[in-house]
Amino acid sequence: MKIAAIQMQSGLDPDANLAALEPMLAEAAAQGARYALTPEVTMIFPENRDQLRSVAAHFEGHPQLARVGELARQHAMFVHIGSLPIPLEDGRFANRSVLFGPDGQQVATYDKIHLFDADIAGLNAYRESATYKGGDTAVTARLDDFTLGFSICYDMRFPRLYNSLANAGASLTAVPAAFTVPTGQAHWHVLLRARAIETGSYVIAAAQGGHHPNGRETYGHSLIIDPWGKIIAELDHDRPGVLMADIDPAAVTEARRRVPALANARDFAAPTLQN
Repeated sequence: MKIAAIQMQSGLDPDANLAALEPMLAEAAAQGARYALTPEVTMIFPENRDQLRSVAAHFEGHPQLARVGELARQHAMFVHIGSLPIPLEDGRFANRSVLFGPDGQQVATYDKIHLFDADIAGLNAYRESATYKGGDTAVTARLDDFTLGFSICYDMRFPRLYNSLANAGASLTAVPAAFTVPTGQAHWHVLLRARAIETGSYVIAAAQGGHHPNGRETYGHSLIIDPWGKIIAELDHDRPGVLMADIDPAAVTEARRRVPALANARDFAAPTLQN
């Protein structure tokens, strides 16, 4: 199967972001993609919480998602919107991934589980949970001969999620992201390769890149990684673009045969201090 990672430079206008996405989906389809993944915060990359509240649309009848369904049907391919903010009843948002099938219908949704709450030296505390509500369910979906595992950005730092997805049958894992430049330079490649190696799965990571209207700068470098941990395709820059690769389910079977880590894993008790 041929797959595509779409790298974007999303701004504050959902319609403008959709307009930027449409020709890249057409390009992926023209190159034979059966599945295309977009980055985290595809439809709006907010400047602040108030701006997000003024623009984010409700899930039912969402105008940009309705158009994406039409595009999926038009191109006869799976289109995976890496994430977009969806208002919730408690005043926060879900950071939600949405997969459309080749018939234009929604196949699956996933709400980002892990939220970045941290006290950073020299900076104010960052509380993603003040704006977003974390999901509580891992998700997989069928993509022809593959099973797709869902994750979003910060999730990639939690191997247990990927182990759970692989044990549920995932042979391809999606990682849409909006990584900062410093953490991207330090951790992006190694974390994504580790998730592929640990699970013997393909990993596709579609990234935001460049300078955004909200003042943020993101790392770019969208990747597709094979089950042995080899980077088989990369956009080695932070500009918008379409990244393509062919993937084969036989490579997943072979990687898991050579290193049967999933089969060899055992449960164990929590550590105890014995001195």
